[in-house]
Amino acid sequence: MHKLTFFPLGNADCCRIDLSGGQKLLFDYAAMRDPDDEDDLRIDLAAAIRKDLEAAKRDSFDVVAFTHLDDDHIHGASELFHLQHAEKYQGEGRIKIDTLWVPAAAIIEEGCEDEDKIIRAEARYRLKQGKGIRVFSRPDQLKQWLEKEKIPFESRQHLITDAGQTIPGFTLAETGVEFFVHSPFASRLNDGSLLDRNIDALAVQATFLVDGKLTRVLMLSDLEHTALSDIVEITRAKKRGDRLAWDVMKIAHHCSYTALGPEKGKDKTEPVPNVRWLSEDASQPKAIAVSTSKLIPDDDSDKQPPHRQAAAYYKEEATKRSGEFIVTMAHPKPTAPEELVIEIGGSKAKVKRGHLGGAAVIVSHSAPRAGING
Repeated sequence: MHKLTFFPLGNADCCRIDLSGGQKLLFDYAAMRDPDDEDDLRIDLAAAIRKDLEAAKRDSFDVVAFTHLDDDHIHGASELFHLQHAEKYQGEGRIKIDTLWVPAAAIIEEGCEDEDKIIRAEARYRLKQGKGIRVFSRPDQLKQWLEKEKIPFESRQHLITDAGQTIPGFTLAETGVEFFVHSPFASRLNDGSLLDRNIDALAVQATFLVDGKLTRVLMLSDLEHTALSDIVEITRAKKRGDRLAWDVMKIAHHCSYTALGPEKGKDKTEPVPNVRWLSEDASQPKAIAVSTSKLIPDDDSDKQPPHRQAAAYYKEEATKRSGEFIVTMAHPKPTAPEELVIEIGGSKAKVKRGHLGGAAVIVSHSAPRAGING
């Protein structure tokens, strides 16, 4: 059995993937809790991560992926992880990263000043060393950066994976999971466009195989509707609609309306056509949509996500398909949020709940839908 764990962090991302073979992967890390605020309900992420690794008798992750370098995806990473590029980020108790996954933007972008600068330095160091890293997308800017560092592009090509490819090292036969890369697009960065962390973020579909059944998970980072629409357009044009199917979806951008369309709407955000297809046609029966966010507001006083109009759309679609829309800061209840654990086994995805009302509740999923290949 494989397991996904989403952490209650407010508007921030961290998802741990535990594979049945013992491998551990971490997508993003943002330790957002204020230790001086006893009323802060966000989890002590560093403590939770350390406790899990200690139980597994490990001091490292097989993979740590930073989907992009915004603070709500990397906050506190330099305090927890053993980073190879500088001794000040090394020492007893720091957690090692066997392989670091980053989008090309994390290598080539300029203007970094805080934690993003530290993670960028680590990514650049590993790429220069030629090991312990995988970079996603290979825009001209990345090639130019390597040439500037006097590193032949061909010597690092094996460390780069483009959109439309699966990630080396993970196969259904050997590890029970494969990762298909949807973003970033090399072509977008090659056209001279300015870097945009959200649009150029790492997004993947993870496909798990257990007892002959496939369970698909979309990790959409902070992509907005323009990027999502392009992903759907390209993937369907190549007759690979199955790569967009999902039993579990990490909703893009903390339930922002911008992940659905350009207009927030009065009571419900209406998605653009391609995003509607992704949200509705590619969704499997009883699918789980996870909003890594604060509680859904009742009004529009806060301009930042989550937006109640976007949540209204996701909740309506979940209801239509007997699925679930889960907000990390409201699971299992708003006054006491806990880790959201989704187990993936022969019965597909199951949300593991605490003992609410004296009984453990498990929600199971049925077989995949057909007809999404076009």
